Amino acid sequence: MSRGLILGIESSCDETAASVVERGSSTLSSVVASQIATHARYGGVVPELASREHLRAIVPVVRAALAQANVTFADLDAIAVTSGPGLAGALLVGITYAKAAAFAHNLPLIAVNHLEGHIHAVLLQEREAAQPISPQNCHPERSATKSKDLLLDNSNAQTPALALVVSGGHTHLFLATPAHGSWSYALIGRTVDDAAGEAYDKVAKLLGFGYPGGPWIDALSLHGNPHAVPFAFSQIKTKLHLGGAAPRTKAAKTAPIAALDPHFLFSFSGIKTAVLRYVELHNLRPEAESRRQALFTGPDALAKPTLEQALAQCDQQTLDLIASFQRAVIGDLMKKTFAAAASLGVRRILVTGGVAANRELRARFTAEGAAHAVPVLFPTLALSTDNAAMIATAAWPRFQAADFAPSDLSANPSLALGH
Repeated sequence: MSRGLILGIESSCDETAASVVERGSSTLSSVVASQIATHARYGGVVPELASREHLRAIVPVVRAALAQANVTFADLDAIAVTSGPGLAGALLVGITYAKAAAFAHNLPLIAVNHLEGHIHAVLLQEREAAQPISPQNCHPERSATKSKDLLLDNSNAQTPALALVVSGGHTHLFLATPAHGSWSYALIGRTVDDAAGEAYDKVAKLLGFGYPGGPWIDALSLHGNPHAVPFAFSQIKTKLHLGGAAPRTKAAKTAPIAALDPHFLFSFSGIKTAVLRYVELHNLRPEAESRRQALFTGPDALAKPTLEQALAQCDQQTLDLIASFQRAVIGDLMKKTFAAAASLGVRRILVTGGVAANRELRARFTAEGAAHAVPVLFPTLALSTDNAAMIATAAWPRFQAADFAPSDLSANPSLALGH
């Protein structure tokens, strides 16, 4: 009898990952090779460098994942790979390797949308948290995070959910509906410009902090007054001159907006500009920013700065600005997500993607969910950022339906999810 073992491969951006997952519910291995050190000096991901690093890492990462799971290619039932959205060159490395391995070992190939993978990271956590802990499925992180708010009964697990995918490249709301062992997705809302994680990284770079900026903003915000700077988000309105067509933005390439409710659209370019204007108006930039840049991108940056070192380079006004920025962004995400859930009558919310690892976001979403009696589920911290376990998990329903990729599968950097 087949064990239902799927090797997942993820290379959509700056992390090379491979994982073996059994029947979409038990992670046997998960290996991630990060490129943060490569891109940190540039303050963001450089696509060409990302592709080269994927080429170096893909073979050893897959070998490590197979070894960690104690399996070989002969034990696998399928190979799954991210086909988009993402960086074209980075995606092609994973796809080319997956196609070659599938052909060499006579295995079916399954193409997975990266956004769907993030949603299934929460579903994987949900299933694994509900399993009894045993030597076969014992993972320290899962054991530590197993709690009553993660445990849902089987009937609730099969109900529709509102999924917020929030990361450096995406801020999308989907209605995820299970049906006949598979899932369908309807786009409910998304950003019309910058993703939330992109705004975090750009604000961090503006203030002289390292890449990725999100973790630094989150850590430093604890030391500031979140009410010091009154950032506000205005409702997004339809542009009359566009006649209902989508604006030409990065986000418009991956999902249409003309038919979406404006109340569920996000925009984070404005708050990024507001932070810049505040910095210029209060003259926070010149000397302090130079010192922080030297700390994070200078010769000493190879030894990762500590929180204490970062705090030493921040005055209280800067810390207040950081805390206020984070409070505003999370407040906007929370307001629109819960409004969409109420509008759709959805009784559970899934929050996933790299920004889902944010401490304040988890705390505020959980508290708001409790106040509305709406469970809010997150993946583990390891599954929040890009990984291959989520790709293998999302592939399981497709494997059961024999929904395999064609031999001419290629990268689709603008691949959309939902309808």
